[in-house]
Amino acid sequence: MNILLLGKTGQVGFELHRTLAPLGTITAPDRTELDLMNPQAVADYLETHQPDLIANAAAYTAVDAAEEHQTEARQLNATLPEQLASYAKANNIRLIHYSSDYVYPGNGDKAWIENSPPGPLSVYGMSKLAGDQAIQTSGCEHVIFRTSWVYSARGNNFMKTMLRLAQSKPALNIVADQIGAPTPARLIAQITSIAIHNNIPSCLYHLAPSGETSWHGFAQKIFRLSGHSVKANPIPTSDYPTPAKRPLNSRMDLTKLETALNIKMPNWQSQLELTLGEYLDK
Repeated sequence: MNILLLGKTGQVGFELHRTLAPLGTITAPDRTELDLMNPQAVADYLETHQPDLIANAAAYTAVDAAEEHQTEARQLNATLPEQLASYAKANNIRLIHYSSDYVYPGNGDKAWIENSPPGPLSVYGMSKLAGDQAIQTSGCEHVIFRTSWVYSARGNNFMKTMLRLAQSKPALNIVADQIGAPTPARLIAQITSIAIHNNIPSCLYHLAPSGETSWHGFAQKIFRLSGHSVKANPIPTSDYPTPAKRPLNSRMDLTKLETALNIKMPNWQSQLELTLGEYLDK
């Protein structure tokens, strides 16, 4: 199987590149090889390489910057997925795509299910939702994994920021009223591999560890596991204004994915231990 992987330099893309290797031959162009902002370049690349499966981990993920750079965010998060879906439909192949909890309105305290009404609060969330909807309406075989709070041992993310700040700060103010599940990129790649191997039904699925926490709770666990004696002061979102509004409720029900693959998702705490261990052992 010839697999086209887009976004290989990102957190999820890096993990996919090594996890999917046993499933086929991977073609993974970087930005110098393929300009994803250029639809014609993408079309030419697809025609030249003719993949059997597309894994699209490319995205514009700078949530706050997206408020100003709307054209770039829409191209990568909406127009590109639409183009890939069109190609997948025309060539009878499957597209795997990664979405975000930011498509939900973030109100309430119940876990979202896959058909919960969306209501993104930011340009980033709106662009991700547009990409999801374009894929779903294209008629192509697709698997969309909607995930949350992605982090890894590589790249820029909350875990690594907390570890860096812990080196010099005795106390930190951390948001405590946004609730979700921190999701390591490694777990996303592992589930993707299982889904491909088991030919999971074409659909949208939530993909995250089990359990829930706040950014404050996540930080406290990071500090405890890494041995840092940092005081984490809980603050409300209103005390930490950002250009893009964040959802307060990012809980996602995992029943659909667990049923489709006959698995039980591990809890976020055990996944943090693995990811943190990988980072500290580097």
